[in-house]
Amino acid sequence: MNQTVTLVLIQKTLSGDIQSLENLIKMYQDYIYNLCRFMFLNPMDAEDVTQEILLKLVSNLAKYDSNKAKFSTWLYRITINHVISTKKQRLEEVTSDFEAYGKELDGIPFQEIIREELERPETKLLIEEAKIGCSMGMLLCLDRNQRIVFVMGEIMHLSHRTAAEILEITPDHYRKKLSRARKDLFQFMEDKCGLINRNNPCRCEKKTMGFINAGWVDKSNLKFANFHFQRIREIAESLECIEDDFHRKGYDDLYQDYPFHPAPKQMLDHILSRLEPEFLKIP
Repeated sequence: MNQTVTLVLIQKTLSGDIQSLENLIKMYQDYIYNLCRFMFLNPMDAEDVTQEILLKLVSNLAKYDSNKAKFSTWLYRITINHVISTKKQRLEEVTSDFEAYGKELDGIPFQEIIREELERPETKLLIEEAKIGCSMGMLLCLDRNQRIVFVMGEIMHLSHRTAAEILEITPDHYRKKLSRARKDLFQFMEDKCGLINRNNPCRCEKKTMGFINAGWVDKSNLKFANFHFQRIREIAESLECIEDDFHRKGYDDLYQDYPFHPAPKQMLDHILSRLEPEFLKIP
């Protein structure tokens, strides 16, 4: 994000210019919304938490000091502090740890899909939904502190220096936290996931019908899969991965290839409708 443009928008916003406020929110809402989707999985929960963060952004905007931090760093710090401290969301209540999640996956029966059906675009989309939903569920097995570090480093591709500044820790401490989160997640995938370890029997196309029957995938309301969305890898501004035993074994590519979802259109209108009376009083 362009810091100069951002500072102009902040100045105009604090003078009472609602259009500048709208433009400022548009610059950052998609990144915040996607971070929240990876943290909480459920799109509705992600939308609610994103709205809370953006409302907090505006209420604290006059406190921002450009001499202390870039605006993006300041905003992501607000975002992450809010995400970590907010109440447990719906899917966090039902996904506790890797052991329990592994047992749930084992309980979903395999069901073959005939070759002709596999070639249909609708079926491919359902399999993509199953793949993304399953691996996103794995993220919920990490505690929030591990999850936020993994999302920043491995999915959103913030540099180690930037991520450490946001978390207000040293880069070395951040690297250690990220390494631990990656090891926990990737070890589970190594043991369970056929996408990564071809010796594992689990395959997305064999689990898809089971996921549908169990209610994990809703054919009429896909939450994750859309072949036309921009991908996470396309919006990543930098690449900085840790060199360890799991580096470049396919895990990174799996999460980077997921859709980057635009924030819901109605979200901005809802925020502005709640802000406008107080916003006009900003000195």
